[in-house]
Amino acid sequence: MPNDYKILGQAALTGTVPTDIYTVPSSTDTIVSTIVVANLGTVATSYSLGVSFQGTAIASKDYLAKDQEILGNESYTWTIGATLGPADKLRGYVTAGTVAFNAFGQEIT
Repeated sequence: MPNDYKILGQAALTGTVPTDIYTVPSSTDTIVSTIVVANLGTVATSYSLGVSFQGTAIASKDYLAKDQEILGNESYTWTIGATLGPADKLRGYVTAGTVAFNAFGQEIT
């Protein structure tokens, strides 16, 4: 099986609707090694981050972080090692402002 180490997904989110950051391709497993969350604004805000099994609507059980505060011009790095299967989705949203999400890892086909 070839391994592809890469940027899995990037998104600058501004709203309260869960938005896809990364979707696992078909016939692929993924290890999400690191997620960086950066508040691009000067005012504190909060973010939520979750994983949805095979793209189902995000539910309470899916959250890795819910309404987690992040200060202005700050970033937070998750070193996680989460394993995802085909069609699983990494999703996020923010309460206000702009927060960038970057996910890094390995795709295994």
